[in-house]
Amino acid sequence: MKKALIFTAFLLLGGMMMAQKPNTLTKKEKKEGWKLLFDGQTTRGWHTYLRDTVGAKWQVRDGALVFDPTQPASGGGDIVTNDEYENFELHLEWKVAKGSNSGIIFDVQENPKYNATYLTGPEMQVLDNKDASDNKKQNHLAGCLYDMAGDSTVSKPKPIGEWNQVRLIQNKGHLTFYLNDIKTFEGQIGSEEWNNMVANSKFRNKMFSDFAKVAKGKIALQQHPGSSEWRNIKILLL
Repeated sequence: MKKALIFTAFLLLGGMMMAQKPNTLTKKEKKEGWKLLFDGQTTRGWHTYLRDTVGAKWQVRDGALVFDPTQPASGGGDIVTNDEYENFELHLEWKVAKGSNSGIIFDVQENPKYNATYLTGPEMQVLDNKDASDNKKQNHLAGCLYDMAGDSTVSKPKPIGEWNQVRLIQNKGHLTFYLNDIKTFEGQIGSEEWNNMVANSKFRNKMFSDFAKVAKGKIALQQHPGSSEWRNIKILLL
């Protein structure tokens, strides 16, 4: 019995040692062409939207990119990638504090005539479904195409304090979202179905006249009420 327990402990320890470290790429991923968008130590590769640097509310702590609302107000704003992406598969992990709200916004057109990332880029919602104030509409739940598609049947975030896994794929305007291996959305930007969703959303308003018009742009992590953490942000160009 004692030998069996020792052997089991050895296997568990071996598995832990072999587990992939956060914010790293495996040999297989490197060979396939994956690139890290966050190195786990710095904010290199990102900047606050319409600025040159990353504001003080965004910090790196314990291998995670953290939005901390307690930091000076002047240090806020969404952060965006330095580079633009068109056809890609994005993987990342997120977790939020109780009652918190955020989002992954993509195809962002960084131009001074747009004062916010969401004026041009669609969003995959990041949310505490239970306690965040923005949980009243079904298509505002975690993993949904914000204000356009999705509901509680596909929105299955992990409990607060646990990491959620995202896969976001865009290929020639065709979008596929996964949250924790559950498909939360699939559709084509600019299709009749897409245009109908826009027409029935907040994005029908005049201020969103350039919303999702270009299936290429920067990727943003959103400042919103509460705090959020991000890690294992990696991208594969398609």
